[in-house]
Amino acid sequence: MTELHSGKLYWPETAERTVEFPVLKEDISCDVVIVGGGMAGALCAEELSHTQLKVAVIDKGEVGKGSSSANTGLLQYSNDKMLHEFIEEIGEEKAVAFYKLCLEAVEELQKVAGTLPGKVDFVRRPSLYYASDEGDIEKLKKEYEALTEHGFEVEYLDRDQIEELYGFSKPAALMTHGDAEVNPYRLIRSLFESAEARGVSIFEHTSLEHVQATDEGKHLFYTTEGSITAEKVIYCTGYEAMPLAEKFGGELNRTYAITTSPVEDLESWIYRAMIWETKRPYFYMRTTEDGRIIAGGLDEDKMDADVSDEKLHDRGERLIKRIKEHFPDYEFSAEYVWAAAFGESEDGLPFIGEDPKEKGIYYCLGFGGNGTVYSKLGAKMLCEMFHDAHNPEEAAIVDPGRS
Repeated sequence: MTELHSGKLYWPETAERTVEFPVLKEDISCDVVIVGGGMAGALCAEELSHTQLKVAVIDKGEVGKGSSSANTGLLQYSNDKMLHEFIEEIGEEKAVAFYKLCLEAVEELQKVAGTLPGKVDFVRRPSLYYASDEGDIEKLKKEYEALTEHGFEVEYLDRDQIEELYGFSKPAALMTHGDAEVNPYRLIRSLFESAEARGVSIFEHTSLEHVQATDEGKHLFYTTEGSITAEKVIYCTGYEAMPLAEKFGGELNRTYAITTSPVEDLESWIYRAMIWETKRPYFYMRTTEDGRIIAGGLDEDKMDADVSDEKLHDRGERLIKRIKEHFPDYEFSAEYVWAAAFGESEDGLPFIGEDPKEKGIYYCLGFGGNGTVYSKLGAKMLCEMFHDAHNPEEAAIVDPGRS
């Protein structure tokens, strides 16, 4: 079984566990069962709670405690693969449509966050995407042209402008507008509390033991102490779904992140923008509401070896060094250091939609650097599919069976 994270996580310590959900100990039926209580499961549950569908959610542990608790909470419509790169690979119409879907998903996340119980620290932020070296300037210029041509709000900054704004020197950068940050753990908890209040049944510590088809064309889920009969299932099992993702073209890597002690004065961090770079694997950083810095990167292609305390300490020191390269005057230490599983698809797109061979089986797997944005996009798209209101051309872009 994949170890989703190791080390000391920050987000679970920011929210008290005020609501506990029961174990499923009976036989129930519903229209839709959601397997997985992370970000994708929470967003699907909240989206479907506004419909007439009867919905149940099961998670083998506590909701929000899987890979989502290691999420660094950057919500960006720009992807690990730039718009102009997507245009070259899948065509202009599909690439632009996908980027616009991601931007719309950030807008939808803001609307949802404003209706939730509790505080989820959702704040709109711009993103500063800089060229790691001179060789990436042309790439950024090409991206600026593509974003501008298709109506995305973006500014091109040269070296002097970056130095004037931030004090550090980089060859060039794009300042994109429309992104956001969030506390992912608080968001998941609030989404489930909101969904439960509208009738969604949520079960924790409920392991899925066996699934079989019924004579009526439904799906029968046997859990440790009960069962669920449902017409449709959405697998929101994230990076634990590698056997599923691998058949569509996904792979699992490892990444590292830290959360620092509070920094006394972040005034020089203009707009508190989220900052990332063109180099791959890339370094990125953001701030928190209480003045900490979250930084991540140092991705590894292999998940084989366990992560030792020594390795976590080393990666933490390296991330501190990267922050200091940008803001040398800040005084802080790494209070939280962790490693996390990180899933990617071969084409940079998530897996959203119905199984190409099994009717009634759906997936909302947000593989990639924009997992939360993808999950919101997926939740809305699946809800529309269930009501025959989706856009087939848009759905085809992220279809699990795409070729």
